[in-house]
Amino acid sequence: MPRLPLYLLLCFAAAAAPPWTDSAGEIPTCSGIVSMSYRSDNISIGDFGGVGDGKTLNTKAFKEAIYRIQHLKRRGGTLLYIPAGEYLTESFNLTSHMTLFLATGAVIKATQETSNWPVVAPLPSYGRGRELPGGRYTSFIHADGVHDVIITGENGTIEGQGDVWWNMWKQRTLQYTRPSLVEFMNSHDIIISNVTFKNSPFWNIHPVYCSNVVVRYVTILAPHNSPNTDGVDPDSSSNVCIEDSYISTGDDLVAVKSGWDEYGIAFNRPSTDITIRRITGSSRFAGIAVGSETSGGVKNVLAENINLYNMGVGIHIKTNTGRGGFIRNITVSNVYMEDVRTGIRIAGDVGGHPDGNFNPTALPAVEGLTLDGIWGQKVGQPGLIRGLKDAPFKRVCLSNVNIHVVRRKRGKNNNNTLLTWKCSDVSGGSFLVSPSPCSELANSNGTGSCSDHFRNL
Repeated sequence: MPRLPLYLLLCFAAAAAPPWTDSAGEIPTCSGIVSMSYRSDNISIGDFGGVGDGKTLNTKAFKEAIYRIQHLKRRGGTLLYIPAGEYLTESFNLTSHMTLFLATGAVIKATQETSNWPVVAPLPSYGRGRELPGGRYTSFIHADGVHDVIITGENGTIEGQGDVWWNMWKQRTLQYTRPSLVEFMNSHDIIISNVTFKNSPFWNIHPVYCSNVVVRYVTILAPHNSPNTDGVDPDSSSNVCIEDSYISTGDDLVAVKSGWDEYGIAFNRPSTDITIRRITGSSRFAGIAVGSETSGGVKNVLAENINLYNMGVGIHIKTNTGRGGFIRNITVSNVYMEDVRTGIRIAGDVGGHPDGNFNPTALPAVEGLTLDGIWGQKVGQPGLIRGLKDAPFKRVCLSNVNIHVVRRKRGKNNNNTLLTWKCSDVSGGSFLVSPSPCSELANSNGTGSCSDHFRNL
């Protein structure tokens, strides 16, 4: 059971209802954006020769089963049942109107034979592989141009066996960008629920150029030292719901993206209407992140009721010169964080560039960031907000923020230092923030750019 901040427990006692319920006592959810499809046609991977002994390669069985779903179209679609067992396979593609159902004890396990791993074109909004020029290895479970697809079950596991890929990354022997565990491209009406994702080679769940996507009741696990194993990365996608999940990985738990520098600017597809709710997790990097690849723009993001432990950064909104685009109307509320290096970081100097052709005068517009109800324990630095001199961040509004700072050893002499807020090139306001924020955000008199927010508290 995740620990809750004191002010939430007080609300619980006063209202006799969990603080994440609405005025009617209901637990809010965005999952209704996609209707669950119940398939009348059911097949099993065993019908196609699948063997769950952890040794037999089942690529042919998966491809034949999915070919059958695609070409023998049944009214309402087909459920592909994966019974208990370990099913080793190479990468495979999903099709529309299907449910991939993992029973209790079922494991779909990626082969560690990488030499035949398919290479696909780079994403047009990135212009190249995220790690290396050229193409990229296709995701372990991939789908492009599909709709009405469900990955669910009884908490079965999709196992990426990513350590072979992490080692190649560390040894710099990769030829292309590592594969994600699950990627949907150009797709809509997708549900991912009640499944455990483990040891992804790269990003775990990556919906890109998608709409109407629900990720709910999932567990995502990777070692904290595994490189770039982000949990869920909505990318140039709209109407995405991420709820009720536990994520412990080697990079950001959730990171909203929208393309990289000149390629993202040209592709011009923003991420919009993203809801992130009731997430618990741990990472050396960020809990809730926007960026740093935001060149297509990011707007209308709501993250609430988040519990973070042993984090690098609690909330990280990040961009850079050359990104262009915008970050607008981001709301983060009711967050508890404990053992965190930096509580809140909003920065315009994060992330590299795909090549030397980016435009250094393409500056991001960052405006309308609201952080309310943030509680931190054992935090090294409460906040670092660093805008851009030629594109200051505007309307950054902090309210009901209570962060308990602890001294951290810093410098050559390991001096114990109590860090404070640091800000530059930012405007906005604050109300009931402890420790007191920097002077740029000291306005709380109801007349500044955050006055509408403060009046509604």
